[in-house]
Amino acid sequence: MNRPPAGKTPHTSARRAAGLLAGLALGAALLAGCSSEGASTNCGLDSCTVTFDRGVEASANVLGVEARLVGAQDDQVTIEVAGEQLTLTVGQQAADVGGLAVTLDSVTDSEVKVRISR
Repeated sequence: MNRPPAGKTPHTSARRAAGLLAGLALGAALLAGCSSEGASTNCGLDSCTVTFDRGVEASANVLGVEARLVGAQDDQVTIEVAGEQLTLTVGQQAADVGGLAVTLDSVTDSEVKVRISR
């Protein structure tokens, strides 16, 4: 019968692995440097989804750049990323800004969702 070494149980190893994964996830969020006002962000290592609230001054700092909602009308949105204004439409191919790909995911009456990737 195989027994784990004294003081080590399968549950301890699983807890350690879960703790390590949680620490890595927290570190990735800190490295991405996400912060926002009038917007929410969901960031991974190489991309962030920014959901801007419409009708307010909305901006977010993601992947080392500032993204700001300038205006939205129907399915067309103007945003500023890294100081450069872009007009995007839902379904349009990603626009390149300073080595980042910017895509408009969706537009509703209350929010605008944009994906910014390296």
